[in-house]
Amino acid sequence: MPQNPEVDAWFNEYDHPAKEAMLRVRTIILEDDRMTETIKWKSPTFMFAGNMASFNPRTKAHVSLMFHTGAAIPGDHPRLEGGGATARYMKFADLAEVEAAAGDIRAVVAAWCARKE
Repeated sequence: MPQNPEVDAWFNEYDHPAKEAMLRVRTIILEDDRMTETIKWKSPTFMFAGNMASFNPRTKAHVSLMFHTGAAIPGDHPRLEGGGATARYMKFADLAEVEAAAGDIRAVVAAWCARKE
């Protein structure tokens, strides 16, 4: 899926110690042609048949990706953290950790899309 110029502009203005890792997460998510992106809640948000996930731009210690209804994503996804009935998170310390988790990110995206189709 092509990247959204609005999100490009957001990243151009965004100062974050792990910006390169965030950009890699973005690329991995958008590898699935069903996914789109926009800016919602002042943050890049990824969508297919609803809001799947958004970055938490205020977290500076790591990259934090919130899956809005992550508890409902089918399958076993050990990198999805959190309890409760709704949201789940993935956190990445740096680019190396994103690369190590690329398969897990792809699996969550595929499960989300399959659930929504």
